Amino acid sequence: MGKLRNVLFLAILLSLVISLAACGSEQAASKDNTVTLYITRHGKTMLNTSDRVQGWADSPLTEPGVTVAGQLGKGLKGIPFAAAYSSDSGRAIETANLVLEESGQTDVKLTTDKNLREWNFGKYEGDLNANMWNVIMQGLGITDMKQLDMKSDMGKIADTIAASDETGQAENWEAISTRLRTALDEISHETAVNGGGNVLVVSHGLSISALLQTIDPGQVPPAGLENASVTKIIYKDGTYNIESVGDMSYAEKGEKAE
Repeated sequence: MGKLRNVLFLAILLSLVISLAACGSEQAASKDNTVTLYITRHGKTMLNTSDRVQGWADSPLTEPGVTVAGQLGKGLKGIPFAAAYSSDSGRAIETANLVLEESGQTDVKLTTDKNLREWNFGKYEGDLNANMWNVIMQGLGITDMKQLDMKSDMGKIADTIAASDETGQAENWEAISTRLRTALDEISHETAVNGGGNVLVVSHGLSISALLQTIDPGQVPPAGLENASVTKIIYKDGTYNIESVGDMSYAEKGEKAE
């Protein structure tokens, strides 16, 4: 009788172990590793205000830049971030820290990545924007900025800048698009492996547009991106889906909450 009870007990235990293993496998298979990327442009800076070229060159946020970054943070409150990244430029780091602070998520570690930097404009860094864009228009054979189509001309613009920079510092389109897409892929893949979730990414105006160009050129904003705007991209099973571009509603929501 005792042996029978032991056999029954072992059979029940084995059945329970198999059941739990199957349940665990189903949960693993159904686990949602979706990554939602909140990619934002930094707040306004001193060089933005003076209309000067600002790529790898850096300048601090102005008072309005600090304000709008804080408002963005307030507008993102309630959206839990699994991770946070920014370029290693001071203006991006400052913006990211303000967003995390005002959204109540200072416990989220901020990781900096030089691949998220703005374009390197070489000898034009710190020069008036008008001077560089005049060179670009001459190189493209146009006479009016309105003739530029960022959806199709972005690569030409980068290559024109690089070709006209005798110092050899300015990046061409291949260098820009490769490093930015590498950064995005690494962030997305790592977050997905860790279970997915929301990710804050703070980068720069032309760099965010370049990222969009690598995913869907039709989504590149012709007029550029505002400071503290959010471009929302969904990553799932190796595929990107652009949900919104240059969304200022989060910063506006934060402003109303003040």
